[in-house]
Amino acid sequence: MTENRNVYLIGPMGSGKTAVGRQLAKLLHLEFHDSDVEVERRTGVDIPYIFEREGEAGFREREREVIDALTQLSNVIVATGGGAVLLPENREHLAARGHVVYLKTGIQQQLERTRHGRQRPLLYTDDPEQRLRDLMAQRAPLYESIANVTVATDGRHVRAVAEEIVERLKSQVTSE
Repeated sequence: MTENRNVYLIGPMGSGKTAVGRQLAKLLHLEFHDSDVEVERRTGVDIPYIFEREGEAGFREREREVIDALTQLSNVIVATGGGAVLLPENREHLAARGHVVYLKTGIQQQLERTRHGRQRPLLYTDDPEQRLRDLMAQRAPLYESIANVTVATDGRHVRAVAEEIVERLKSQVTSE
């Protein structure tokens, strides 16, 4: 890969950004960061608590600060939150400061992967499936607008997805 080895994983909740990011960091010998974990580390509270106290807008502002800081690091893999692409500043920083990989995942796979989690305040609803559809309709164009590489994750093992990303990034760099 080129001088800028940073890789930023974007995509909806349940797409595997954290699991794939950890595997990718091992394969590429880079440091791994999860933007949601960093928000929690900095605030000392979990994301549902932030949503409860400050609403989504408050969380997004904290997330913006974390994305800015993490994208200024070198030689890192960063798993972003599903809504990180909502703010233009985040999209600009991600696109300008590294390779953006969109982990594309279908609604059924998202439902399967998120159904037991309690850390997803946007799914605290009577109809999580419809909520995921609404979020995807809003966010998919934003994911696509900044992605250098798009990889489908439905029904795939984490290692296989990570290995495909490595190969796709290598071929992308070779063709530049």
